[in-house]
Amino acid sequence: MILWRYILRSLTAPFFFGTSVIMAVFLLTHLIRYVTDLASKGIEVMVIAEFVVLNLSWIVVLAIPIGVLFATVMAFGAMSAANEVTVMKASGMGLFKMMAPVLVAGCMLWGFTFWYTDNVLPDTNLRLSTMMRDIQRLKPTFAIEAGRFTTQVDGYTILARRVDSAGVMYGVTIYDKSRTNRMNVVNADTGRLAFSPSLTRLVLQLYHGEVHQSSKMSPNEYRVVEFDRHQITMLADRFFFEQTDANGTSRSDREMSIADMKAIVARTDSSYNVSSQRFDSVLHRHVSTILTPSVFVTDTSSRANKNINALNRALALTSTARAELEGETSRRDADFNISNKYLVEIYKKYAIPAACILFVLVGCPLGILTKGGNFGLSSAISLGFYILYWIALIGGEKLADRGILSPAVAMWLGNFVMLVIGILVTLKVNYELNLTQWVKNLFAKSARRKPLPL
Repeated sequence: MILWRYILRSLTAPFFFGTSVIMAVFLLTHLIRYVTDLASKGIEVMVIAEFVVLNLSWIVVLAIPIGVLFATVMAFGAMSAANEVTVMKASGMGLFKMMAPVLVAGCMLWGFTFWYTDNVLPDTNLRLSTMMRDIQRLKPTFAIEAGRFTTQVDGYTILARRVDSAGVMYGVTIYDKSRTNRMNVVNADTGRLAFSPSLTRLVLQLYHGEVHQSSKMSPNEYRVVEFDRHQITMLADRFFFEQTDANGTSRSDREMSIADMKAIVARTDSSYNVSSQRFDSVLHRHVSTILTPSVFVTDTSSRANKNINALNRALALTSTARAELEGETSRRDADFNISNKYLVEIYKKYAIPAACILFVLVGCPLGILTKGGNFGLSSAISLGFYILYWIALIGGEKLADRGILSPAVAMWLGNFVMLVIGILVTLKVNYELNLTQWVKNLFAKSARRKPLPL
């Protein structure tokens, strides 16, 4: 137990340090695009602080596994550099016994991370998304995203092809639908959006452009007006910050618990099965109709008219069957995509916390092999493996969304890769194996093995 306490004490400081650094890096990377806008919109300091804390909620889930990896590499690397690992091995303590307390701690972190991901994170994500919508209502420049149409202002659709950090919009197109009898399309080189002094209206200043005016009552009337400076005044009722009650907001997949998502998956799977049965029923009915020629003979007129009428009836039945089949196929595809989307998120909630255990298998032997007891080497190793894990996770999610891989395989792909690496390096360190030579010997033995006589 003394060695257990010593090993765990060696891990504690690197774990909290590594997790804190990763959280700070993630937070700064994410908030760099929002800090200036938040500070310039007159939002209270407490609201900004809540915004930062809510972002930390999802960051901590990603930071804990890499904190485990950093701590194990650094702690075991330091023990290896100080020959403490050699002393432990000489006293009969193998790598598995050294890793036992770390695996227990990893299991505890896995349990905490899973509980947090399933119970706390959905509510904080919901609160964060609700706050983002509230902030976007405060000033339209926060809601305007370069290259996308914005409909936050009633009666207007705004497109800015580029928006700089100062809030200046470039390549602006405005669709003015505020008048019932006229449609204006305004194109300008640059523009700036701001509040009026009374804070009751939005003032859009446009520079160097033209206004295309058309009348809805008289389509032939069309006029083009060029301008060096043009001003549009719009109501600002929707752009004052008011905190919305998150409890009354519908939730997305990242704002739900596993139980809630499983209920949706069950409903969509049931709907998918119903659509499949309807598809088979329509197809069977249509095939049966085609195989019954007497169905198409409905009159007693001349033979030519009979053939024409039969052909028309066949075409009508085929068109109806095709429409029904396409409708059921569309519903079935929609149900499949919805089910797939929620299954991806469900398996992700299981996979990311499990990395706390897998990174123990990777970090402990790697620390001993590299003697990575310093910050730089430990950080480099941890970052490299986490990038590999993240690429597998994100790539798997994309493949699952496209239906190329099943959600379970896609989300556990990164964990499987880490498990294989962890097993190999653990065996190498514990048994002091030369893995390359071991693989060569294995293939050599297989080649020399004679086949059994028939």
